[in-house]
Amino acid sequence: MEDNKKYIIQFVFILVGLIYCLKLFQIQFLDDTYGPAAEDNILRKIRDYSYRGIIYDRNGKLLVHNDPVFDLMVIPKEASVEDTTQFCEALKITKEEFEEKMKEAAEYDIFQPSVFMKMLSIEDFGRFQDFLVDYPGFYPQVRSLRGYKHNGLANALGYVGEISRRMLERDTTGSYKQRDYIGISGIELEYEKELKGHNGVKYKMVNVRGVEKGAFKNGRRDTLSVPGLNLKATIDLELQQYGEWLMEGMAGAVVAIEPATGEVLSIISAPSYSPKQLSGRHFGENFSVLTQDSLKPLFNRAIMSVYPPGSTFKPLQSLIGLQEGVISPREQIYCSGALVGDHAPPGYYDVFKAVQKSSNNYFYIVFKRIINREISENTFVDSRLGLEVWDEYLHKFGLGQPLGIDIPNEKGGQIPSANLYNRIYGKDRWKWSTINSISIGQGEILISPLQMANYSAAIANRGYYYTPHVIKEIGNTGKPREEYQIKHNVGIDTIHFSTVIDAMEAVVEAGTGFRAAVPGIAVCGKTGTSQNPHGEDHSVFIAFAPKDNPKIAISVYVQNAGQGARAAASIAGLMMERYLTGETKKVYIEDYVKKGHFIY
Repeated sequence: MEDNKKYIIQFVFILVGLIYCLKLFQIQFLDDTYGPAAEDNILRKIRDYSYRGIIYDRNGKLLVHNDPVFDLMVIPKEASVEDTTQFCEALKITKEEFEEKMKEAAEYDIFQPSVFMKMLSIEDFGRFQDFLVDYPGFYPQVRSLRGYKHNGLANALGYVGEISRRMLERDTTGSYKQRDYIGISGIELEYEKELKGHNGVKYKMVNVRGVEKGAFKNGRRDTLSVPGLNLKATIDLELQQYGEWLMEGMAGAVVAIEPATGEVLSIISAPSYSPKQLSGRHFGENFSVLTQDSLKPLFNRAIMSVYPPGSTFKPLQSLIGLQEGVISPREQIYCSGALVGDHAPPGYYDVFKAVQKSSNNYFYIVFKRIINREISENTFVDSRLGLEVWDEYLHKFGLGQPLGIDIPNEKGGQIPSANLYNRIYGKDRWKWSTINSISIGQGEILISPLQMANYSAAIANRGYYYTPHVIKEIGNTGKPREEYQIKHNVGIDTIHFSTVIDAMEAVVEAGTGFRAAVPGIAVCGKTGTSQNPHGEDHSVFIAFAPKDNPKIAISVYVQNAGQGARAAASIAGLMMERYLTGETKKVYIEDYVKKGHFIY
């Protein structure tokens, strides 16, 4: 009996020992729950976030930089806050907010760090830092946010935000993780690959109170972060800010291009917002306000809105007519005024006079000659064939299709095609008289302000353009992307431009574009009034200057501002003067623009 008891006791001890051994084996080799918790008592893995590339304007002025901020991290299993009142006062949060944040952290993972509070500024963190040693389980992680010393260029620059779960799922590179920042729109999105850099990792030794005791193994396991590439923009910040100031209180767009290179000097969408609104802790609430704003400040009108070009289209009609040989520079065409309403009086018109006086009837006749080529005996077929020729010229000018600017979400607009009219009227059931409104830039033709500025640049260059772009140097390359170094010919012989350009000069010197004149500089332009069925017409103007060796080409659209000779021509003239001379001598025109009394 005694022997049996002895064996039973031995068996119990052996069984308990086996149970302990199995449990230890499970903890050490099978269960990964305790490993991170134990390791985090002595070792903390901290992501070393890279700095995004900085963006400068063409003159070296800062457009976008990085501001350091702090994320306050928490490990719930280690967290201890004895004085919640002091804790909450230091962070300027309520006790309810504290409890909610701790609950969220615990639900995420009690052993792993998560964000307790995002984007503390240097000032906010400095106020809390003195108390940090009293709160085990909490530690700071340095991040950076985009910073701006100006309030302009928001629609083009775009903004950066925390990567979404959907974006993470679509990421095939594996270079992003939860909580990383990523370009959401504008240049920040288009050049994300160049700007983002590469994150690193640091391992820190910490004690049980979470206080850092130095690098683990002298940093041998650390990997350094690599900053993103800096970008040099084509934008002239001073010109941009001046144009945005002129456009205050208006809706519309301004685009200015350097014709010789395609570099965008200014790209304005009005109304807009400050880029500072979408950077920092208040991103969410500011974004909500902006998206609900009926004026749509997040909508980039310069590349996304499309309008009928109105009479600014007439120089192009002249060039097509000259190239196709249906008119000659000095040919006199009598315009009785019977075809369409006109502000130009009846009389004889050649190309020069028709552009300068903006004769609607003249361009109705020119367009009819382009469309009705008498290639076919069937009038409807003949019109279709003529329209296809006309369409081809417009596409060569980059109209009715995305030009490919390095800002996302560019819209192409619309150049009416035979297919479009077949859908509207039926196949072979339309002809010149059905579609003649497009001869003066109305009807179904829709063009963006960017396309209009590029069209102006192509005329300034006497027959070619470079794709407009807003970044001229990536890193230390000294060059933009390769596609922005390709010359595009528009299919019009150089000889045909002189008459049209002379007429555009006369528009400014002695015509409707007089408000765009720049003292001492030959300016070539064309006014336009874009018909608007929903209210007052839009004011439109295109121009370039100087006439020879042009440095700037510009388009201006001001919604519901009436004639192009008023708001649009005035703004274009002021911006050209500021860019070419560095000052504003026509203060009376500036006052006229700021008063905004364009409809009378």
